[in-house]
Parts: sequence; structure tokens; C-alpha cells
Amino acid sequence: MNLTRSPELIDRLAAAYALGTLRGGARRRFEAIARQSPAVRAQALIWQERFASMTELAPAQEPDANVWKRIENLLPAQEAPRPAGEQPAVLERLRRLVSLWRGAALAGAMVAVVVAVVGGQLAANLQRQEAALAEASRQRDALTAQLQAAPQVQYVAVLADDRQAPAMLATFDPKHNTLTLKRVGGVQAGPDRSLQLWALPPGAAPRSLGVLGDEQVLRLSLTEQQVREVPALAISLEPRGGAPAGSGPTGPVVSKGALLQTAL
Repeated sequence: MNLTRSPELIDRLAAAYALGTLRGGARRRFEAIARQSPAVRAQALIWQERFASMTELAPAQEPDANVWKRIENLLPAQEAPRPAGEQPAVLERLRRLVSLWRGAALAGAMVAVVVAVVGGQLAANLQRQEAALAEASRQRDALTAQLQAAPQVQYVAVLADDRQAPAMLATFDPKHNTLTLKRVGGVQAGPDRSLQLWALPPGAAPRSLGVLGDEQVLRLSLTEQQVREVPALAISLEPRGGAPAGSGPTGPVVSKGALLQTAL
């Protein structure tokens, strides 16, 4: 078979030869072909260089004491005259021992490289997972803070004028004890007037909840008990600064509406 026509086979045989796993007659035939073919010889040298660089990553391997004992037993035997046919057999055994240890060292180096690569990948994956968990925890905390800060609307009222045109939207948040009023119409107090908010409890006189400013959104502090006792709200137009204390509304009522409990 002409190996030069099969580059892939040359590459596999050269790798096995350099690693020491190509043995016996196959190894001898490869060596014979390599002596005749520069391309095969070059491929074997390339693989030997690759594996040699990998052995630098592994710690030095000391041969077992039994190996040295066997070598010592073989060397004195070579000093005695032997038939010509026995000497190549001894050399062949020595070559096999050397190939065996070379293969073991290269295999150990490859295992060390694989362990290092896999360990690095595991460490990188662990770092990514820890970063993902930290980001998820941060998002959870941010969402919790947003939910805690979000208002809880339990009561709502639409304050409309006598033509049923909406003037203000009132909502009550029991979690923060806040009554929020948002202007939705064109009601204005004027330069010398003030708008005043009133609670209209059943069977009792109107109770002032405060004088309103000119802001688009106004917030008043009220307890849930105060709101629960009020079925309706009203806004009157009063002199600048509001009606006198304890007098009730003195000006016209410009808007009013029922305060309803909601499931929103």
C-alpha cells in the first residue's frame, strides 16, 4: 500500500508512532517507510514535537524500581557471548520498555491538559452562574422595592361639576395613608380665591380636609378610618386661604362625587 496517497492515514500512523502505541511489525514497517519517504518522516517528527511540548505540562515521572531491576538484569546478560539471533531480541525488549514509558508519560501529559481545560471551563461556568444569580437577586430586590413603593388604590372618587363634567380624580392609598387628587378638568380658583376640599359624612356637617393649591397633582395625609367614614367629597370656592375654621363651606360647591371602595 502506498501511504503517500493517503495523507489522513499517514497522519494517524505518525501520531500513533510518536505516542508509542504503534508497536511490533506495524511500527517497524512504518519506520522503514519513513526512511524512504521524507513526507512520512516529516509527519512523524511533527507529532513527536507536539507530544514533546505537552510533556512539559506534566510533572516528571520516575520509572518504577522494577524497571531498573529488569534493565540491570538484561545488561550483564549482554556482556556474555550470545548467538547473533538473540541480540536483536534483547534490543527489541529494551525499545519496547522505552516506548512503554514514553507512551505513559505522554498519556499522563494529555490527561493533565484535559483536566486543566475542563477545570477552567467548570470555573468559568461557575462564575457565570454566580453572576446570573447575583443579577437575579438584584432584580428581585428592585422589584420588591418597586412593589412596596407602588400605591395601593382602595378608594376612588370622580368629582364633577353641576353639568357632570369631571373636574378632579381622587384616590386613597391606605398603605401610605395618602389621598391623591389629580386635576382632569379646567376648574381654577382665580387670583383671590382658593379651592377647599370637604368630607361629607352622613348626618353631619361638612368637614374640611384642606385648602388645595395650584398643583396638577395634590396629596393630602389622611388615615383609612377618616376615609372610611366619608361617603362623598366636595370642593368649594372660598376666599383666599379657605373658609374660617369651623364654619363649613362659605362659597359655592364647584364639584363633588361619591367616594367608592374599589378592588383595583
